[in-house]
Amino acid sequence: MPVPRVRRWKPLALTAAAVLAGITVPTTATATPSPTTAPAPAAVGAYDDTYYKDALGKTGPELKSALHTIVSKQTKLSYSQVWDALKTTDEDPANSSNVILLYSGTSRSKSSSGGDQGDWNREHVWAKSHGDFGTATGPGTDVHHLRPEDVTVNSIRGNKDFDNGGGAVAGAPGNLTDGDSFEPRDAVKGDVARMILYMAVRYDGEGGFPDLEPNDQVDNGSAPAIGRLSVLKKWSDEDPPDAFEKNRNQVIFDKFQHNRNPFIDHPEWVEEVW
Repeated sequence: MPVPRVRRWKPLALTAAAVLAGITVPTTATATPSPTTAPAPAAVGAYDDTYYKDALGKTGPELKSALHTIVSKQTKLSYSQVWDALKTTDEDPANSSNVILLYSGTSRSKSSSGGDQGDWNREHVWAKSHGDFGTATGPGTDVHHLRPEDVTVNSIRGNKDFDNGGGAVAGAPGNLTDGDSFEPRDAVKGDVARMILYMAVRYDGEGGFPDLEPNDQVDNGSAPAIGRLSVLKKWSDEDPPDAFEKNRNQVIFDKFQHNRNPFIDHPEWVEEVW
């Protein structure tokens, strides 16, 4: 059974205070939970009258269908283009030469991208084997769920579902894993949940791709499903979007795919859809 979790919130004020005080923040191999000095994104309300206007007032399947139509209008990237996109979407606000790694929470040089030990690579948060879409343009290259991560930590996560519990992950403090699941650090639990739920809304069987759906189990294997939904919903509620996640959504919208993750803009829609 999942281990009960104490409700935790992302540390906003402390980081901001450190920046204002002129404290030097280490930028290599340093735990950097949830950076908060990213530029403030545009107010969400501005998109309610335009981007989200056809979704307002809807709930359940109608809301999910409306959101699918909205977010499916996007520019698609190639897998090679994802490298450069991530160097912008996940840039360390305290060091423009670095990116922040998702699970590790460390700041690492943008130039250290690759496949060797000590490098960072492209983590598919919705594991690409869950639906067998690989790195094909579409779900395999959608930067809303692709994030920089240390090569070794990425390998440890593999294609496991998400759930609570397990043993500590070497090189990624705060993360836990066991034989069939992975639990990310508290500061990005909600980020992971909202990325998974975005994928379920965006990819529904059209265009030759599988219909991706979250379920409430683990060990889903190659099925186009990821769990556990009840845990992901709890994570989204306990870990609301912070400035880094909001800014990332804005950068993807402005510079790359020109679509948004609606669960970052409207976290309350998680409960409305599921």
